[in-house]
Amino acid sequence: MPSNPTKILLLITLVSGVLVSVSSNSWLGAWMGLEINLMSFIPLMSNVKNMYNTEASLKYFIVQALASATLLFMVVMKTLTEDLFTLDENAYTPMIVCTPLLLKSGAAPLHWWFPGVMEGLSWENCALLMTVQKAAPLMLMSYLIEINIFTLSIILTSTIVGAIGGLNQTSMRKILTYSSINHTGWMLTALAMGENLWMTYFTVYSILTLTVVSAIKLSGVSFINQIMMTNKEIALMKLMMFTSLLSLGGLPPFLGFLPKWIIIQAMIMNKLAPMATLMVVTSLITLYYYLKISYSSFMISSTEHKWNLTSSKTSKTQSTSALLLSSISLTGMMVCTIISNIL
Repeated sequence: MPSNPTKILLLITLVSGVLVSVSSNSWLGAWMGLEINLMSFIPLMSNVKNMYNTEASLKYFIVQALASATLLFMVVMKTLTEDLFTLDENAYTPMIVCTPLLLKSGAAPLHWWFPGVMEGLSWENCALLMTVQKAAPLMLMSYLIEINIFTLSIILTSTIVGAIGGLNQTSMRKILTYSSINHTGWMLTALAMGENLWMTYFTVYSILTLTVVSAIKLSGVSFINQIMMTNKEIALMKLMMFTSLLSLGGLPPFLGFLPKWIIIQAMIMNKLAPMATLMVVTSLITLYYYLKISYSSFMISSTEHKWNLTSSKTSKTQSTSALLLSSISLTGMMVCTIISNIL
C-alpha cells in the first residue's frame, strides 16, 4: 500500500471509475467511468524523474483517449440511427462497440501500444495495467459479446500473438505483456461462454499476475539474463517465481490450471473443440518462455558472480505478501477441489 496520500487518493478514484463503469445502466455512464479511471491512472504512471515513465504515460493517454472517443462516437451514432434504448437490431452493432473496448483492454490485433507502454512503467503500475485496467472494458464487452466469426478471430489472434510474441523477448515486462495478451484471449472466450466463467478466470489471473510481479520485484531483475546473477540467498524468491510462472502457464497441480480446465470443458460442450485445441497449443508455447525465465530457479548448481556480494534489502511486508500470494497459487487448486467435494 503506498504511503503517499496523493497516490492513495488516485488509487481510490481509479477503482471507483471501474465501479462506475461496471454498475452503470447507460453507455454514457460507462464512458464516464472509463474516463475517471483513465484520468486517475495517468498521474500514477507519470514520473518527471524518469523519461520512460513520461513517454509511456503519454502513449497510454493518446491510445485510451482515442478508444474512449471512438466508443462515445459509436454509441451516439448508433442511438441516432437506431432505437434509443436497444442496440440489438443490427448484427454489426456488437462488433462496432466492442472494437474500442478491445483496444482499451489490449487484445490482439489492437495490442500494438501494450508492450511499449509496459516497458516504461514501474512494477506496481505494470500490475495495475495487467489486472485492474482490464476489468471495466471486459465487463462492458460481456453485455455485447457472442460466439461469432468476429469474436473467434479476435480470440485466436490474441492467443497466437501472445504466444509467438513472447518467444524472442528478453525483457521481463514484455514477456508478461505478451502473456497478458494470451490470457486476454482466454478471458474473451470465458466472456462468450458465460459471465461466471469470466469472473473466475479474471480473479485467478489477477492473483497469479500479482504473485509473479511481486516475486520479480523482490529479485530486482528486469531482463532474463539478470536472473542468473541474483543472490543465492534469495532461494525462496526463486522458488516463488518458478511456481508462480508455472501456475500462470496452467500446469495441473497449480491454481492456474483450474480456470483453463473449466473453459476447455465449456468450449467442448459448445462444440468448439478445434478452437480449444489451438488455445491449449498456444498455452504450451507460453509455458516454454515461462520455463526459460525459471531455468535458473531449478538448477541445482548455478554460478554466481564474485561481485554479487550485496544481499537484497527487501522489506518484511513485501516478502510476506509475496510468500502469501505464492502459497495461494501453489495450494489454491487443492483447496478449491476440497471445498467443491465438501459442498
